[in-house]
Amino acid sequence: MAILRLAWKSLLNRRFNAGLILLSIALSVSLLVGVERLRHEAQTSFANTLSGTDLIVGARGGSMQLLLYAVFRLGQASHNISWSSYQAIAAHPRVAWTVPLSLGDSHRGYPVLGTDLGYFEHYRFARDRRLVFSQGGPFADLYDAVLGAEVAAALGYRLGDSIVVGHGTGKVSLTAHADKPFRVVGILERTGTPVDRTVHVRLEAIEAIHLDWHAGAPVPGHSTSAEEARHLDLTPRRITAALVGVTSRAAAFRVQRFVNTYTEEPLSAILPGVALSELWGLVGVAENALRIISACVVLIGMLGMLTVLLTSLAERRREMAILRSVGARPWQLFALIMGEAGFLTLLGLVLGLGLLYIVLGVAQPLIQAEYGLSLSGRLPSFAEWRLLGAVAVAGFAVGAIPAYRAYRLSLVDGLSMRT
Repeated sequence: MAILRLAWKSLLNRRFNAGLILLSIALSVSLLVGVERLRHEAQTSFANTLSGTDLIVGARGGSMQLLLYAVFRLGQASHNISWSSYQAIAAHPRVAWTVPLSLGDSHRGYPVLGTDLGYFEHYRFARDRRLVFSQGGPFADLYDAVLGAEVAAALGYRLGDSIVVGHGTGKVSLTAHADKPFRVVGILERTGTPVDRTVHVRLEAIEAIHLDWHAGAPVPGHSTSAEEARHLDLTPRRITAALVGVTSRAAAFRVQRFVNTYTEEPLSAILPGVALSELWGLVGVAENALRIISACVVLIGMLGMLTVLLTSLAERRREMAILRSVGARPWQLFALIMGEAGFLTLLGLVLGLGLLYIVLGVAQPLIQAEYGLSLSGRLPSFAEWRLLGAVAVAGFAVGAIPAYRAYRLSLVDGLSMRT
């Protein structure tokens, strides 16, 4: 205890240099644990994008492509599914429910999704959480629209506002379905998923706005008003994809085999969990790069502590010699320097965690709004404790180098005059 008190007083006597080391370690710890938490929350949010859906059905192709456009609204489908094929899948005895998805239009850069009321009933995210309306409710009229939280917040829409859907998925649409505007009837609560960035309309409405279109362009001389479209047959001819729920876990493979061997047209059914794991594996390179960068920052912090301790040790040769002259043993000098390094490391860990929680408290609303990530202020996880333990071990290991040098210093070396 006497050695620890002496180490603490020694640090207080050199508080400026000690403070710089402490700040360096704290910042590196904040970055290291912050990156780990960001990585974990991003992976959790990624995995929780879709929950409770057993299969995703689309045109035959790669599972990654189907997952990206059906769930994340990224890219486009190479082919669509005929309505008759969708009905055949929905009629399968092992299928409990289906939700059709029709993509291909946008509104000011946000994707427009045509679907039915089953979407709000069966879509789940984040371990079986349901979609909840913050304002209004689901669509009832043909030209009703339900907005995701980000769409409403970014574009400043309120209930009752009118919006026009643009043709195509680009941020700037050269052609728009201005003759058939939609009315905002509902705004969903934020989910942290692509739902927040989506405009939802009825599946029949997608057919209605394309009545006068052929091959992606309006047909000259043809014009069907919004009111006339209400009285026409708006049964979809084709859809982009479908979410499927089955009666049991074992039934998922039977339905998947039924879809993959469907003879009327080439279709593909994928398991969302498997596809999400494969997709996350592809972006794991960026994840590892973040880890390497944060580890390098910690290493720089440790090297800074080593440099300062070694520099101060050269200035403290006489101090070490005086301690030896009054009876201090070599191992006690070793313990003194180790105590200083230990105090700096442990205080750096505590200060770094405190700094991280302060930053999370301030930046959480912005991160949630901009990126849909919820960085909770929970206690450190097991993985984070392991990182903190590794930093502590590294700090003591770095401190052992100047401590060993102090152990090796001789009484004569410290008291002799140097020129």
